[in-house]
Amino acid sequence: MTHEIQNFTFQNPTKILFGRNRIEDIDNEIPKDAKVLVLYGGGSVKKNGAFDRAVKALGNREWDEFSGIEANPTFETLMKAVEKVRAENFTYLLAIGGGSVIDGTKFVSAASLFTEDPVDLFGWGVGKGLPVQEVVPFGTILTLPATGSEMNAGAVITLVEKKAKVSFRGPKTFPVFSVLEPELTYTLPVRQLVNGLLDTFIHVMENYLTYPVGALLQDRYAESILQTLIEIAPRVIDTDHIDYNDRGTFMWCATNALNGTINLGVPTDWSSHALGHEITLNHGIDHGRTLSIVLPAMMKVRKQQKFDKLVQYGKRVWNLSGSDEEIVDEAIAKTEEFFKSLGAPIRFSDVNLGEEVLQALVDGLTRHKKVKLSEHGDLTPEVAMEVYKEAL
Repeated sequence: MTHEIQNFTFQNPTKILFGRNRIEDIDNEIPKDAKVLVLYGGGSVKKNGAFDRAVKALGNREWDEFSGIEANPTFETLMKAVEKVRAENFTYLLAIGGGSVIDGTKFVSAASLFTEDPVDLFGWGVGKGLPVQEVVPFGTILTLPATGSEMNAGAVITLVEKKAKVSFRGPKTFPVFSVLEPELTYTLPVRQLVNGLLDTFIHVMENYLTYPVGALLQDRYAESILQTLIEIAPRVIDTDHIDYNDRGTFMWCATNALNGTINLGVPTDWSSHALGHEITLNHGIDHGRTLSIVLPAMMKVRKQQKFDKLVQYGKRVWNLSGSDEEIVDEAIAKTEEFFKSLGAPIRFSDVNLGEEVLQALVDGLTRHKKVKLSEHGDLTPEVAMEVYKEAL
């Protein structure tokens, strides 16, 4: 059966300020009369200078700060920021941090002007999944490349009381601008760099590893990001020899992995993320590390459904030869080797989890209505259990 490129509409309104000394340029991007709330996580943005530079760039604008956004941003914490925005009439938000802070800021942006219960911004069996209404405009200063949130409209939020880690998005939840300064990554610990590399790599794979539809440019674009990550990853995690170009390339790879360009007109499969979110929710494992556990198992269990694309991946990304079957098996092995070379787990046993945890993970998928996953809508809870078992 021959597939064709699907219809698509593409619009990405986010302005990117890339390079050295770009934080200072936010003065030109934020209205002079804006009342700005600066949102961040912990103290790292003060240690690396990003916070002080941003505040200085705000000049005479009225501003305040909101800190404490978690690595998996929680609805409960973010609602405190929403209350602050509403009570004190902030007109602009500035996120300084990685994807978690940016995702959290997207929620604050949408929830602050939402006339219904903010829980209803989420679907997935959590709320009504109502569309975003108006938003408080926001910009971002990226300190951790990983999620691509700096140039897309999606966000993933954890609702502690409802025991859910779910997404929302809307055409108005793009950042107005994002600052990408490679030097802001220089103080990141290896673990966070690895997490970012994993997240970026697997974002590309979720957009790419489905079935061919003749989208030659999108495929080549995805493959180029994967090959670039494989090339630079060993140097990126070598914190004794930091290279500006490698860090800048990593940053731009992460942005392009999820800014909407590589998935135009092609089928996507976000099953690995869905399965990974349940692991994070139940056991607190870093998001990137859940993906390195799930993806290889997904490739094995779903080998037949993804066979043609796995062959293409093996040939083009890993330069493999042999029979198609040999190429697929070696491509999966190469992927596992790559993750292991970064010090990432590829099995539940690597993070001290066993078969006794699996049923609760599958139950979570069912509770969050993630029962028809994959590019074919055929990844049921039963298949999810197969994937989890393969990852033991």
